[in-house]
Amino acid sequence: MVERQDSADGEQSGGGSVEPAKRARSAAPRRAAGGARATAGEPRAAAAESRTALVRRARRINRELAEVYPYAHPELDFENPFQLLVATVLSAQTTDLRVNQTTPALFARYPAPEDLAAADPEEVEEILRPCGFFRAKTRSVMGLSKALVERFDGEVPGRLEDLVTLPGVGRKTAFVVLGNAFGRPGITVDTHFQRLVRRWRWTEETEPEKIEAAVGALFPKSDWTMLSHHVIFHGRRMCHARKPACGACPIAPLCPAYGEGETDPEKAKKLLKYEKGGFPGQRLKPPQSYLDAGGVPAPPLGATR
Repeated sequence: MVERQDSADGEQSGGGSVEPAKRARSAAPRRAAGGARATAGEPRAAAAESRTALVRRARRINRELAEVYPYAHPELDFENPFQLLVATVLSAQTTDLRVNQTTPALFARYPAPEDLAAADPEEVEEILRPCGFFRAKTRSVMGLSKALVERFDGEVPGRLEDLVTLPGVGRKTAFVVLGNAFGRPGITVDTHFQRLVRRWRWTEETEPEKIEAAVGALFPKSDWTMLSHHVIFHGRRMCHARKPACGACPIAPLCPAYGEGETDPEKAKKLLKYEKGGFPGQRLKPPQSYLDAGGVPAPPLGATR
């Protein structure tokens, strides 16, 4: 977004046992997706899979992830579509937690597009400095605010074709806003989503729009937004790019790539990543489902524990 990059790069490793690890399967490999049997530490061999079998496996993975991450949600704080749009643009090349720690001051001073559009750029830059690339991000959020005022009467449009005309907003950003601020289903193809759906062999496509279409065809449209959250949560926390935690993964029996990462359960647990504070998905104002699962609100910017 500005297309959002891998915002988990700044996350820290947490200690202790957590719910996903509790749900991990036995270290002994089960029958792999597609019928092949894997040896611990070795990737599973590719096997032919019918379209029907693929759909069933993909939907089962989504159901399993929904149990592991019952609190899956957009990890950016927002109270209205404008706040979510701005926060998503700011999340490029930084963590969602850092954005959440920065935006309260921004929205307190500039609560509406009209306010941000007329702001002093230097003052906005100073507020956004903790997010990194603060000059470019200032231009983006002020530019999209001016566009909202001039072309949409200060309201965030609820259509994909309108959102992508705003400065710094692409399909990925647009689907985040549509799915989470307007309740309109969409698939968010970020770097985590791309990596995991190819690793799970849901598709061999490499272009975001083609991935979006291929994966969308496997699921009912009503599942798309939460599917995106489930996959992204799993990619940030467990199924990492360089060393996935295979031995702690609850969907290992369904994964044709089992064995690409660490298969020993104890070693795999040490690879799990979390936001600052030790629990995944921290927000300053988290949803109730997150709190019910044991989550703790994130500290404000500059606070110490």
